[in-house]
Amino acid sequence: MSKPAILTVDDDPMVSAAITRDLRERYGGDYRVLGVTSGAEGLAALDRLALRDQTTALIVTDQRMPVMAGIEFLEAARPQAQTAKQLLLTAYADTDAAIRAINDIGLDHYLLKPWDPPDERLYPVVDDLLEDWRRAHPTDTSGIRVVGHRWSERAHATKTFLARNHVPYRWIDIEEGEEGERLREAAGAGVEELPLVLIPDGATLSCPSSVELAGALGLRTRAEQPLYDVAIVGGGPAGLASAVYAASEGLSTVIVEREAPGGQAGQSASIENYLGFPRGLSGSDLTQRAVAQVIRFGAEMVVARDVVGLEARGPVRAVLLDGEGEIEARSVIVTTGVSYRRLGAADIDEFTGRGVYYGATASEAVQVAGDEVYLIGAANSAGQAALNLARHAAHVTLLVRGPDLAASMSQYLVDRINAAENITVRHRTEVIAGRGDGHLEALTLRDRDSGATQEVATSWLFVYIGADPHTDWLGDLVSRDDKGFVLTGPEMLRVTNGSWLGPRVPFALETSIPGVFAAGDVRLDSMKRVASAVGEGAMAVHFVHRYLATT
Repeated sequence: MSKPAILTVDDDPMVSAAITRDLRERYGGDYRVLGVTSGAEGLAALDRLALRDQTTALIVTDQRMPVMAGIEFLEAARPQAQTAKQLLLTAYADTDAAIRAINDIGLDHYLLKPWDPPDERLYPVVDDLLEDWRRAHPTDTSGIRVVGHRWSERAHATKTFLARNHVPYRWIDIEEGEEGERLREAAGAGVEELPLVLIPDGATLSCPSSVELAGALGLRTRAEQPLYDVAIVGGGPAGLASAVYAASEGLSTVIVEREAPGGQAGQSASIENYLGFPRGLSGSDLTQRAVAQVIRFGAEMVVARDVVGLEARGPVRAVLLDGEGEIEARSVIVTTGVSYRRLGAADIDEFTGRGVYYGATASEAVQVAGDEVYLIGAANSAGQAALNLARHAAHVTLLVRGPDLAASMSQYLVDRINAAENITVRHRTEVIAGRGDGHLEALTLRDRDSGATQEVATSWLFVYIGADPHTDWLGDLVSRDDKGFVLTGPEMLRVTNGSWLGPRVPFALETSIPGVFAAGDVRLDSMKRVASAVGEGAMAVHFVHRYLATT
């Protein structure tokens, strides 16, 4: 396969030669680095690459060029290099234009000139952009293949597990072409045994569970040590932050996640209000960066294991795992987060995983290409999902129970949804039924004011409503409110009328069991934002230190 291209555009021949040289020295082994001195030459170069079926990974262009400015060039280049990352070189006076370009054309990053020394100013930026591009474009030779039916709930769960654990794979629909049926017959599998997961130099898995799949992929499903300083239950932003801070400060740390790192945030197509990322970043990108930090500092990551109980054994807290096994630790941080509430409409549950989906990974949006899509929800997660789906779907209809999106969604998302030509918002509307043969084919909608009903044809419904905490596993040991959210700190004393079991006043974020803390969405009255979850996860480690110092 030919190397993907990096294209540089700068009207100053000396500057063009310098940026091309610096990029070629660092990335020339893996990328073809091309340099041109005008926007017109750049568009011609992209045409030549397209004719040769060569992919462009990154475009680096100067802003101040005659005839065609850098932002104008990037906009003109979009049809020829739709997936290329964009880096704008600017002077200080151009930063306002660069920031506007983030919203107007989706600019990925801007960099002030000069970029010397490149090891400090250029390469870290380009490293991140190229790493993001590589993650979004795994090659078909990655090896893992999944064979199944498009409308299979089990196949959907398998693909979701792989995507959320950042494992590249190739999907083969058994109903399209001959390859899928040939592979099924070669594996000796019946239709009821689909999906198949074919791993090079490994086992052929038939309808595998998450634990079986994780084990076959070499992911850790068991803890290594008999006792840890802290066990973190839940791998969302709060849990990952706790793991980074605990492990970096010398605590022996294990984090247990029942599905895949990232939580609900990990499924977001774009997180645009997270400090330090003016272009925004995907939930997958944030998760991968966080997991890399967790591993770098030496914390253990155990995936595909559900936690079913908690026991207090003197100074030790035991986390009980589904099936068999347990993890003992001197302290525990509960960061199990929340899940989207089930719709509860007639004939809807039978289509779960076969047209009805509770949340969705950003990568799943390509499956709705050219289709009519319906989405329920009015919070930020629903808004981001609608915008992401609208990039591929023919049309997206956002169903909102209330009269106004702005009451529950950030204004920047409301503005973008209202401006999108292929998104319609229907207020005061709910889904009351679904219909289909083998998969969703139609929905029945009801106007909450008039009571009038309407059936609409669609094979896609994405649900982003409410939030139910994952806390049943705590049983009666840890105090919770009537909805299951964990009570913490001094507030816990007031609400539960003295259920605190310790001899001292509880630390903030400490539950009714000394040494057991809660952070993020699972905690009562938490802010339900990624930034606040990360902050609480880090803060919980501060109180773990204080607790361990007293025991």
